[in-house]
Amino acid sequence: MTPDFLRVLAHSPAALGSFLGLYGIAEQGSLDPQTRERIALTLAEQNSCEYCLSAHTAIGRSAGLTGDEMAANRQGTSQDAKAAAAVAFARALVKHKGEVTNAELDAVRKAGYREAEIVEIIVHVSMNLLTNILGRASRIEIDFPKVALRQAA
Repeated sequence: MTPDFLRVLAHSPAALGSFLGLYGIAEQGSLDPQTRERIALTLAEQNSCEYCLSAHTAIGRSAGLTGDEMAANRQGTSQDAKAAAAVAFARALVKHKGEVTNAELDAVRKAGYREAEIVEIIVHVSMNLLTNILGRASRIEIDFPKVALRQAA
């Protein structure tokens, strides 16, 4: 299946190529697929992107996340302590537009994330912001089982 958001990106072959290149590089990093999906879920909820929430709920399930874990991710946390730090850091990056505090950086480091993994979290945040904005601005039809947002859009 080709997700509809890729069809929208394909209106600009350069945009599609750039996104797929960044996505490919990000997948080769050291963050596990579950943590990448946790970040995607928390940001989809935070940024009110129902398309992305629906897509990443399906992808998260395929990556092995449970319903309870995904519910925690949507609320900005995780049942796993280390992953909770990554999710909180991702949310802080968006909330503060990148101007995270020393305490927020220290928390993600103390949870066990190395500098390379912190950079990867930042890259995943940027990719998810792109898809969240694209999903909302282009009003992409949801082509995954629909999951409703908890907060108002």
